[in-house]
Amino acid sequence: MDKKYKFKTEENRQFLKAQRDSLFSFGKAFPSPYGSAYYLGDDGTPWKERPRETWITSRMIHVYSMAAILGTEGAGELAEAGLKGLKGELHDDKNGGWFAGVTAEGGILPTKQCYAHAFVILASTSALRAGIQGAEALLEDAVRVYDRFFWDEEAGLSVDTWDTDFKELSDYRGINANMHTVEAFLAAADALEDDTFRKRAGRIIDHVIAWAKENEWRIPEHFTKDWKADLSFNQEKPDDPFKPYGATPGHGIEWARLILQWAISTYGSSSKETESYLLAAEELYNRAAADGWHSDGADGFCYTTGWDGKPIVHDRMHWTLAEGINTAAVLYRVTEKDGYAADYAKYLEYLDRSVIDHKNGSWFHQLDKEQRVMTTVWPGKSDLYHAVQAMLIPYNEKPGISIAYAL
Repeated sequence: MDKKYKFKTEENRQFLKAQRDSLFSFGKAFPSPYGSAYYLGDDGTPWKERPRETWITSRMIHVYSMAAILGTEGAGELAEAGLKGLKGELHDDKNGGWFAGVTAEGGILPTKQCYAHAFVILASTSALRAGIQGAEALLEDAVRVYDRFFWDEEAGLSVDTWDTDFKELSDYRGINANMHTVEAFLAAADALEDDTFRKRAGRIIDHVIAWAKENEWRIPEHFTKDWKADLSFNQEKPDDPFKPYGATPGHGIEWARLILQWAISTYGSSSKETESYLLAAEELYNRAAADGWHSDGADGFCYTTGWDGKPIVHDRMHWTLAEGINTAAVLYRVTEKDGYAADYAKYLEYLDRSVIDHKNGSWFHQLDKEQRVMTTVWPGKSDLYHAVQAMLIPYNEKPGISIAYAL
């Protein structure tokens, strides 16, 4: 296999750096005049007829804050533009928090989402690290709102969705929002040097590991308001972009990396406690990789499986591959097991062959099992978050530190 795919070679470092810089270049047109992020089309041109959403805006602030830390010309100004959106049209000045987004014409998209608010925390921590003006105040506001409305101290988990006025809470509880809450809490702990957030992340992680063990290391995604797993949720809509039916291999892989980050940051790299969480992370990764990769006879990760591990939605989502690259690299760094290095190289070779759009830039966000571009779930190239992190996290030599703080 070509050296550029092999971990810890100079050729691989240069390959990741070139792709990283290409991604930074691709997404530069994201800010609207109001700061909120446009959804990007196939060639990076803004799709101005689509809503401008809080979660995409936050992800792009995170990405260009990291670009600024790395010295990319103009990146700080792009991150600052995104912050303008979070402080402006996306913010609810009356009720607090952030709207789900705004329409193309500037109308409000209803509800207040845990998922989006977690990304506001992540964005503000990265912007703070990059020295972007206004990031500290934004982080304080984001944490205050999250504590009041989304964190359930009794459960040790986060609730999911409020109405726009923060009057009525949905009965739905979800693990996707809690996963990104863990990511955000770990970044907040690094930014604020406050272990309250790290302890909360650990509480979420312990729940997820317990639920995964009960399901042969396939993580239930959807729950009732009293945290009873609903394993049949969205069976009629199996390819939902945020709440698909069944198990999601990409999330098992992503959780494995976050669990390791939390354990190392909490207990150090060589403690008995970390060893226990490492074993759980390996179980999650290995189950997800076995269920998802090439499980229907073609390269790539299928999007979802049933509780028996058999593929349901065969489409390949770019974010799942990105998380595979990240987690295989981190597991190899921590364990030095050759199988993880082999997986990393295999995923990168597939990325280069099938997923990178070598003509227009960025990555194709959805392919079918024959590697043809699909648009049913993810048309265009909405943001750069997963792809950029996959070009940065593998060479984070301190996997217990959030990526923006490790650069």
